[in-house]
Amino acid sequence: MRGPKKSWLGPARPTKPKNACSLFKGCSFKLLCAAFSFGLLGMSRGLDEGLISTTVAQNSFIKEFEIRASYLDSSQQANRLSNITSMVHIGSIPGALIAFILCERIGLLWSMRQLCLLWLTGVIIVITSTGNLGQLYAGRFIMGLGIGQAGVVAPTYLAEIAPAYARGMLVSIFAMSEYIGIMVGYFSAWGASLHISSSSARQWIIPQSTQIIVAGTLFLSSFLCEESPRYLGKIGDWNAAKHTLGSLWGLSEQHPDVVSEIQGIQAQLVTDYDWSMSESWFKSVKELLTVKSNQKRLIFVISAQVLAQWSGANSLTTYAPELFSLFGIGGQSEKLFVTAIFGAMKFIASLLCAILLIDRIGRKRSLIAGIVVQQFAMFYIAIFLTVEPSSNGDSGSTKKAAIAAIVFIYFVGIGWAMGWNSIQYLINTEIFPLRVRSTGSSLLMTFHYANRYGLSKAVPSMLLEDALQPMGTFWFFAVMTFFGMLWTWILLPETAGQSLEETNALFS
Repeated sequence: MRGPKKSWLGPARPTKPKNACSLFKGCSFKLLCAAFSFGLLGMSRGLDEGLISTTVAQNSFIKEFEIRASYLDSSQQANRLSNITSMVHIGSIPGALIAFILCERIGLLWSMRQLCLLWLTGVIIVITSTGNLGQLYAGRFIMGLGIGQAGVVAPTYLAEIAPAYARGMLVSIFAMSEYIGIMVGYFSAWGASLHISSSSARQWIIPQSTQIIVAGTLFLSSFLCEESPRYLGKIGDWNAAKHTLGSLWGLSEQHPDVVSEIQGIQAQLVTDYDWSMSESWFKSVKELLTVKSNQKRLIFVISAQVLAQWSGANSLTTYAPELFSLFGIGGQSEKLFVTAIFGAMKFIASLLCAILLIDRIGRKRSLIAGIVVQQFAMFYIAIFLTVEPSSNGDSGSTKKAAIAAIVFIYFVGIGWAMGWNSIQYLINTEIFPLRVRSTGSSLLMTFHYANRYGLSKAVPSMLLEDALQPMGTFWFFAVMTFFGMLWTWILLPETAGQSLEETNALFS
């Protein structure tokens, strides 16, 4: 009988516990710094979504930028609203493209620092715009240049430094922190609406200023972090790579886990013996677009992005106050309050998914569970809006059905937080080979932001009476959610518990 096949890479890595909670046992200071600095970068996207969705509903902002000016018809008002909300997405598209060049040239650590500075600069331009619509657009575009890079830099860095048994949880911190940002944005706007007059610009400026605190804190905390050992390996500094990996994992450089991981990285790079940083950006793009296995990976993750974004959950976050008004929620403070609770529910769901599901039951089961919740919620809302287009009826049954629809809006957010929101970042970082990982993630996030821009621009117009209307919009979201379920069931492989070098082999 033949024995097990031996690998030239050396002894197999010791079996690790599959419970990601074990990450906290003996967790190194450097890994905690990385989880904080890079993990909380997701707040950049969340803060913007939470703040802009509530800001455009505040009377002070509406008056200052004439969103509902009498000289604009309903279509022009919807267009101005969508231009303001989507400008960050427009900036995120070139931001994501810039990210892969910077990651290859200056590394993931310095890429993170410069994106924080871009984000901070954009916020300052926005809060000093004083009714100048052009300056508002410019500031939000610059914010997008920084925020767009975060979606590439942070998940890639967290995936590259994480132990295999806890990679899902670490990358999910980025996705989860998006909801921390949303929640902070929602509650700060709600508090400002209660305590600051709607005639004062401070009602929207003070909540927006929270982004300066977050961006500055993450920038400073990055100086306690280490560079990615995989980036150090790509530039040929293997001694630094071993030292950094050992420091991150709280192990010595000679520990079998560290040695095995470094050997796995070397094995991926050894096939390209003439790799050089001076031409790596060109070679990585060429390899990504011309190698059949990489083309397959791109098609796979692009299809995931289309199904995830157009399932509609993100639009509920961006336009939450307006959508809650469909179900009888009136009054600015009331709408902002139920919106804030919506953000809190999504945060709790993403936290539980990161700790209890993503590494324990696997990526596929977590995503299926989230999509099932989202699917039932979308169907209920679509049916309600079909049967009862207006929730202003006086009957008790109509009011109860409208309250149930609000509850199901929360369930849409919970399902999204459990499923697509975590998986879309995690799978993107797991399936690409090291040589093209930054490039692949960058191009994919460019497509991701293009979809988010399209969705944020489309939804206000979709809701109009001469378009799909709310009823048709939610039926569209329900159908896309169903297609996402089929995609997951048929195509998504399980990657939990495997090293990055092992997961990308599933697509070779």
